[in-house]
Amino acid sequence: MQHIQWFPGHMTKAMRMMEENVKLIDGIIMILDARAPFSCINEKLNKLFEHRPVLYVLNKSDLVERKDVNFALNKLKEEGKKAVSVIGTDKKAVNGLYNEIFSMLSEKLERNKQKGIFKPLRIMVAGIPNTGKSTIINTLSGAKKAVTGDKAGVTKGKQWVRLYDLELLDTPGTMPPSFENQDRARHLAYIGSINDDILDMEDLTLALVEELSTSYPNLMKEKYGIDENDVTPLEKYEKICKKRGFLLRGGEYDYTRCAKAVIDDFRKGKIGKIFLDR
Repeated sequence: MQHIQWFPGHMTKAMRMMEENVKLIDGIIMILDARAPFSCINEKLNKLFEHRPVLYVLNKSDLVERKDVNFALNKLKEEGKKAVSVIGTDKKAVNGLYNEIFSMLSEKLERNKQKGIFKPLRIMVAGIPNTGKSTIINTLSGAKKAVTGDKAGVTKGKQWVRLYDLELLDTPGTMPPSFENQDRARHLAYIGSINDDILDMEDLTLALVEELSTSYPNLMKEKYGIDENDVTPLEKYEKICKKRGFLLRGGEYDYTRCAKAVIDDFRKGKIGKIFLDR
């Protein structure tokens, strides 16, 4: 199985930029993907932000069962973290972040008020790639001010976005410099936080099919016809190829097309509501 590692040069620059700007900001919004929230936590960023208040935001929560979202929120809160869940494109839900930000920084606002200082709060929006940082900024601002995309690494530089009483710093997605836990690395690959171009997609799909067949057998049976009689991961993979008509001349399996389709099904929620970080 492929050993996953991805830390391109622009991420080193991004980390340096965040280190330079952290002293200018009042707090951090850390965006996590609700399907793999614990895999999304970058301990290097946690270390960088340890002296600033952080709000952890589980985005894309519509792709996960509510009980699993609550499980993740409770676990984060047990660790002393302030955490909420949103759907990044839902304006009403995202607007609720306003209250959370001002609640988190209420003491600072009161101190500023006593000093006669009235200025916008400066908030850094951070996280690993493709968790929806720019989407949340755009929803908060009511305009497309930050660049978005459906693949990892779209945002390459910093960008300040001014709202009425907030200034948001959009930052590039940054990964840990190395992955000690390859299960978590695969989870990040499944959700599209790692550049597909560096991945063995057939190998990744084989791992995803096996993992979901164990944790969500009913969903896999309903979507692809996989059941307990399909013993090996490869047998399951080939059954999907056959069911979806991904066959080459001579009846050989088209593993490449099948891999792209299965990963796409997962990322778009077509297999079902799935939580990876049990």
